[in-house]
Amino acid sequence: MADCIFCSIASGEVNAKVVYDDADVVAFLDRNPVAPTHVIIVPRRHIDRLGAAGEADAELLGKLQLAAGKIAKILKVENAFRLVTNNGKGAGQSVDHLHYHLLAGRKLLWPPG
Repeated sequence: MADCIFCSIASGEVNAKVVYDDADVVAFLDRNPVAPTHVIIVPRRHIDRLGAAGEADAELLGKLQLAAGKIAKILKVENAFRLVTNNGKGAGQSVDHLHYHLLAGRKLLWPPG
């Protein structure tokens, strides 16, 4: 999608501090972190939000989850991290491209607010 910042990062058009990269998934440090470790994990293929994903996206969704586990290991936070996705503006989604926030490095409270 031409005007999507996450598509531009995934394609390499926009620079980001990439911490993980494979054929289907790109992960990079959040520019406005809310935790000492705050990584954005996106599929290379544009999907607006989790609620817009369909059966054809099942394999890609699984790859995102597996990538999150790999990223946590790479960053040495595999024993304590949170994975969050916001679905729609009302839930706090600010970029219309499916993405997960991997948060770690501080006490994460429940419920999250």
